[in-house]
Order: sequence, then structure tokens, then C-alpha cells
Amino acid sequence: VLTLQNKGNITSVSRRSLASVARLVKLGRCKNVVVVAGAGISTASGIPDFRTPGTGLYANLEKYNIPYPEAIFNIDYFSNDPQPFFSLAKALYPGSHRPNYIHYFIRMLHHKGLLLRMYTQNIDGLEKLCGIPDDKLVEAHGSFSTASCHLCYTPYPAEEAKHAIMNDNIPICTFCAATVKPDVVFFGEDLPQKYFLHAEDFPKADLLIIMGTSLQVSTFFFFLKRSLCGEETTWSWVI
Repeated sequence: VLTLQNKGNITSVSRRSLASVARLVKLGRCKNVVVVAGAGISTASGIPDFRTPGTGLYANLEKYNIPYPEAIFNIDYFSNDPQPFFSLAKALYPGSHRPNYIHYFIRMLHHKGLLLRMYTQNIDGLEKLCGIPDDKLVEAHGSFSTASCHLCYTPYPAEEAKHAIMNDNIPICTFCAATVKPDVVFFGEDLPQKYFLHAEDFPKADLLIIMGTSLQVSTFFFFLKRSLCGEETTWSWVI
């Protein structure tokens, strides 16, 4: 647990125990909590993460006959061959897994009025399922709850797209006849607009909790770097 204090261009770092941060929360010193979460928070729900050797998703894609693991989430590869992703999507669609104690911990922060925002890299939908409201949640990598054409972005009924995919069919855009996909963010696609609507969250946070992610994906670096360079910032940073 690190406490970061920014004054001008100088950043000082001190260490605290997790218990000391918990005491600060109980004393009302942390009232704006931002949570940054990755795939690691859902492994207790039976969903593999992406990069763990042997058990991660990227280590178990041989049957899809793709040139490299990340290709299954690459928009250019999808444009040429959507079938590998659609085959995988049948297992990824929300509905067969339940939230775990980590999700309910974050919901507790919301119920106590402490959660400023949760930013998740996950596409499993467990945050919404456990009761974190939409206005407190930023799904940085999109979700399966909506669908659209990957070429012209015309919206498409999400349930119809799911039905087609589950029955080994390819959903087709009614406007341009290109392939429709769930609104999960692929490599080569822009992040959802909502991701950029709360730029003030990180400078405003007095407690930043980072869990289940190694931050190898640069999704959150934009906000983190800008906040660290702020003139006056104090965080208790829990990793």
C-alpha cells in the first residue's frame, strides 16, 4: 500500500499497511474511492484471466487455429474471419458465472457512499450483475449488452446477435451487410466514449484501489499518468 503526495513536480511515496488504510476509511478520511479492476477479480468466479501461463485464455486458443493469441480480439483479423471470435464468444457470453466476494466488496463501497467510480477491463458483466449501477461503472473494454456493425457501427439488437452466435450463425448488418459483433472493444478499435467522460475521477480520488490487473494493457495509463503529474494529488494506492 503506497501513499502518493504530489506537490508541483515532486512526488513523494510512503508505505502504509492495509490495516492503516482500512482505519482511514472507517474514520471517514477516504470518501472518493476509485477502483481499477482487471480479469484477476473474476478468477474466483471460474473465469480464467488472459495471461497466466497454462491456465490463461491466451494459452488455450490452439483449437481456433489463429496465428497468434491476440488475433482473436483483433478487429482486422475479425473482419477477414469472424468465426474464431464467435466460437469463443459462446463461452464468454455472461450468464453462466456469478459474482464473487470481490465484486460484492466493491458493491459495499457503493452502498456506503464511498465509490466514486469503478473502471473495469472485464467483459464478463459481473459488476452489473452484483448490483453496481451504470452511473458508477465504466466498462473500458465494452460489453456484450449491446451489439453493432463492426464496419458502419449501426446498432443491432443484442439478443438477436447473441441468438445467431449461439446457433453458429453470423449476424449481418441490415444497413451495409457487414458482420455484426457484440460491443466488446477489440485491438484496433476506439475505447467507449464513456471512458473519457470522467477525466476528473482520478485527481479527485483519495483512495485508488487497483486489483486483478498487472496494468500491462495501457487502457488506464492515460488517466493514471495525467493524475500523477497533477499539481496537488494525495492518494492511498492499494495494489
